[in-house]
Amino acid sequence: MNFEKLKDAEGIFLERFPLGFQSPELIEIVKKHKPEKMQKFAEDSFAETNFEFPLKVTENYIKIATSSSMVSVFEKPKFRDYIKSLNEEEKVLVAESLHKFLYGNEEEGFDYLNQILKNGKMAKWTLLTVVKAYLRPSYDVFVKPTTAKSILSHFEIEGIKYSATPNFYFYNEYRNIINEMKANVKGFKVDSNAAFTGFLMIAMGEFDVE
Repeated sequence: MNFEKLKDAEGIFLERFPLGFQSPELIEIVKKHKPEKMQKFAEDSFAETNFEFPLKVTENYIKIATSSSMVSVFEKPKFRDYIKSLNEEEKVLVAESLHKFLYGNEEEGFDYLNQILKNGKMAKWTLLTVVKAYLRPSYDVFVKPTTAKSILSHFEIEGIKYSATPNFYFYNEYRNIINEMKANVKGFKVDSNAAFTGFLMIAMGEFDVE
């Protein structure tokens, strides 16, 4: 990783937004994404005790994906329709996979959920990572393909290559990278990894705040 570029990104960002994420412009942008509301929904919907009611969990999976500003508007109706088309047994499997991904063997849970979504041609990075991104925003990551590719390329991160086909290895490594980068940025405070990747995109000129 090129830490000099990360330091430069921090400088560029703070030159433009001296108050970091407390800058009025960024506060307004973040508000539009309703992070607190979405996190509260995730915490209420995907608490471990809720998995006693798998069909409700599956219904809430549809709700969080279709309510998220981070998920493509083109993916939302297709995802909703696919999950709704599953029979009861298959919906239970969706919930069981999510439970394992959130609270058990992460890799197995990821792989099971990935396979279920793949059956409906819905195995998208965004749909696989949206629940975790809201449930544990300071640790887990939302994988948006364009953002991930730009970050890996710009900061010259070696040993990991973006794959359009979702896999747990990339998810885990990308999460480690984002958390390491966040730990090395000292000029402003941001807990959310989604907001942190937003900072990186702004600093790289990939996202215009106007």
